[in-house]
Amino acid sequence: MLPARKLNGHRLFPDFFNDFLETAVPEKMCTNAPAINVKENDHGYKIELAVPGMTKDDFKIHINKDGNLVVEMEKKKEEKACDEEKKDCKFLRQEFCYCKFHQTLALPDNVDRENIEAYVKHGVLKIKVPKLPVAKIEDEKRVIEVK
Repeated sequence: MLPARKLNGHRLFPDFFNDFLETAVPEKMCTNAPAINVKENDHGYKIELAVPGMTKDDFKIHINKDGNLVVEMEKKKEEKACDEEKKDCKFLRQEFCYCKFHQTLALPDNVDRENIEAYVKHGVLKIKVPKLPVAKIEDEKRVIEVK
């Protein structure tokens, strides 16, 4: 199937347009970052990213040396033949893309960095960031003596 239609036996667009699409479609990059929701309740924070088509293997999540939460996503284009039996086919148009995303989120002081959890379900990456108990936060406060 070609993206250009024929009208009375003539192509609607010039040949170079169709030839370009039939041979080498440049690799596309995703231009939009995933939508992010951040929710808070008494127990913690929930971060949600819209990531349709992504799997858990496409993500790297860690806390950097500055104590920030870093979410990295990379989805590489799959180079598969059109049909496993026929290796001689070619793409006439290919719009699946390579996506890369990097987001750093500053975490508040009251979060339990040791118990952060993340999972992907139905095209949404969910990260649960629990809060520390108030008593533990009070214990960690320290008065600095001025000399």
